[in-house]
Amino acid sequence: MKNALAGFMQQAQKMQDNFKKVQQEIEGMEVTGQSGGGLVSIVMNGKREAKKINIDPSLLSDDKDMLEDLVAAAINDAVHKVNKAKKERMAEVTAGIPLPPGMQMPF
Repeated sequence: MKNALAGFMQQAQKMQDNFKKVQQEIEGMEVTGQSGGGLVSIVMNGKREAKKINIDPSLLSDDKDMLEDLVAAAINDAVHKVNKAKKERMAEVTAGIPLPPGMQMPF
């Protein structure tokens, strides 16, 4: 019984180490969200922090409201890409671990 518990604890520690590694990878990744066919782009890291915004000069003389909408859409696109990448990467780590429906790791 002690050996089984020790083995389980060792597996749990290994899984926790894997989660930490994956979280660091996710935080360090960068995605680019775009809108307006690439006229506005946002580079965002895995922490969902905007790192760079690029606005095509042709938009600077256009309607302010439209430009604001394009920036918001590019940010939303980047956030969705970060979420998708995080979900996919965490699914790789949790593969084979029976989790109840709706439960996400890390806790």
